[in-house]
Amino acid sequence: MTPKSKNQATPTTPAPPNPSSAKSLSHQRLHTHICSTPPCVSAVSHRRFALYPPSQGKDPRTGVWQSLKVPKGRAFLKTICRSFLSPHLRTPPMDVSERYHYNPTLQWNPKVEEYFIKAYGADHFARISKALTSPSCYSCIRVNTLKSTTDAVIEKLSSTLQGIRQQSGTDGMNQSDTNAEYPIGPDHKESHVPTTSYDLKKAPLAVSESAQNCPVSKCQLPGLDSVVFVKGSGPHTVNYGYAQDKTPKEVIVSRKCAEAVLRGAQVYVPGVLACSAHVEKGDVVAVSVAMEQPGQDGGWVIGMTRGTVLQGSHIDPYFLERKGLYIGQGTTMMSRAGMFRVLKGTAVDMNDRVFKLPSFHDVLEGEIFLQNLPSIVTAHVLEPQQGEKILDMCAAPGGKTTAVAILMKDKGEVVACDRSHNKVLDIEKLAAEMGLNCITTYKLDALKAVRQRSESSNMHTSSFVTKEGSDTDSAGIANYSNEQATKTTKACDAFPQKSIQGLVNGRGRSHCLGGRVEKSEGFYPNTFDRVLLDAPCSALGLRPRLFAGEETIESLRNHARYQRKMFDQAVQLVRPGGVIVYSTCTINPGENEALVRYALDSYKFLSLAVQHPYIGGPGLVGGCQLSDGSIEEWLRPGEEDLVQRFDPSSPLDTIGFFIAKFNVGPKDD
Repeated sequence: MTPKSKNQATPTTPAPPNPSSAKSLSHQRLHTHICSTPPCVSAVSHRRFALYPPSQGKDPRTGVWQSLKVPKGRAFLKTICRSFLSPHLRTPPMDVSERYHYNPTLQWNPKVEEYFIKAYGADHFARISKALTSPSCYSCIRVNTLKSTTDAVIEKLSSTLQGIRQQSGTDGMNQSDTNAEYPIGPDHKESHVPTTSYDLKKAPLAVSESAQNCPVSKCQLPGLDSVVFVKGSGPHTVNYGYAQDKTPKEVIVSRKCAEAVLRGAQVYVPGVLACSAHVEKGDVVAVSVAMEQPGQDGGWVIGMTRGTVLQGSHIDPYFLERKGLYIGQGTTMMSRAGMFRVLKGTAVDMNDRVFKLPSFHDVLEGEIFLQNLPSIVTAHVLEPQQGEKILDMCAAPGGKTTAVAILMKDKGEVVACDRSHNKVLDIEKLAAEMGLNCITTYKLDALKAVRQRSESSNMHTSSFVTKEGSDTDSAGIANYSNEQATKTTKACDAFPQKSIQGLVNGRGRSHCLGGRVEKSEGFYPNTFDRVLLDAPCSALGLRPRLFAGEETIESLRNHARYQRKMFDQAVQLVRPGGVIVYSTCTINPGENEALVRYALDSYKFLSLAVQHPYIGGPGLVGGCQLSDGSIEEWLRPGEEDLVQRFDPSSPLDTIGFFIAKFNVGPKDD
């Protein structure tokens, strides 16, 4: 007897419901399976599909009910694709206004959010969170007054922007955005705060009448006449061309890429994560953001493989999560295949943005520097004088360093330090572009900036330096390789671990740019007239920011501990009668007001100094009880107006920033 095929149905098998065709029944089963799959699943796996019983249908030739084989391999993939394109499986109707727009909600660690609500109040913190998700409505430019004048730069920028607008066929901004220009003005504040201070509550929304009508204007604040504002606009409504039977082609970018695009950058190849199928060069695509999502281990993850193909349906990765995270649309500069084949280049030319801010890449190089307004104010607050010796402890990328040098008329010495080889090279490059000769750069860890005289009492220099660069390091590695390769593991204990890894992996990123830098082993105490400590921080004031969940209470505390150690170094390096300026780009009181409290309580010879100019707001008074029961102390009454806190939700429309200035009295030996 011939054995029955396992796929052959027996005559006694009860007939299933009578469908119109085997194909429709197969589609129904597939539709049921797909709809039961969570939206975050990017594709239906073969193995998961195989767990379902084989579909049954009627053979159209014989009229006999029989089992249908589940398609395998390439046939299975074709079945999936056909099913996805079937009308009854397409994306269900949606409110286009809710999906295709920009309305992000900033995610925080719950305990961090609770801490900030205690500090600011729920309503105020909600406004801060909302403001952080968008860029400022204007760009701030600092003019290199040693090479040009503010009026000359305004004329050149106006001509450049006019040419850009003519090429793009748009004026670059809406008339409705005019009132969102530069919300600062000359109303004096009646208090003990310096006379160059301004009452932000009474400040007009524009610097002057001309600023309201001109895209480029000069800052009208006394002492900041070298600052130029370039008007931007947004948020704008972008028409993505959505239709129920035709979804727009899309490109998903990383969060960091999206934040740069919101500031005026293009979409570059490294930032692309996913793209619709069949995208060719010259296609119009909608650009959205893949945000971090909670992971199974309690952390945050991007559950997407670079190169993912988007189908334009609700089973696409992050389909629901991307609602309200569309940052504009543009024209592809290469095909989909090219985006994931090459390593660099422009992937999408963004020609229709949610926020329109002009790009200043390669514009008036050496004459201008794009910089946030609070950072410019910080250099002025330091009040550098010609002939002084000034230390910028954490100088990269060099914006404040060059601002200080220009204020000194390039007369004196500005020592700029950073722990990164490449960042030191960046500072040197910027100083050269701006034609500044008074800047000396060193590779130096700010935590090891002080060198005690007892270590080398017969030396009279204030700093010990050695050459460090690609040639030196390569020779060092080569010598080790030739002379020590046959040594036992003990030899490795005395050799830097990074150098050992370099033998296997080649030169690391720290020397990939080449060039030499001076490596300092520190400076003697009381060496500098003024010290600027723009401390590394949590950066929770930078805009635009689309995600903040990575910071925890413990990580914020670690930032604060790190900053206190650097401040201890700054106190030793500044001479009696000198000045220390401390600044951060975070809204965290633990890194701002709490540092001031630590400084004043630890060093009795320090006192808060009046700041010029003063355009920010007051600091936070009081303190906060932390989750472990400890009390974090901030400012005391009377001290709040001696610091500047820049609130991103205030009419100034700046990043979140903090500045404290200390006068240094006689030190106890």
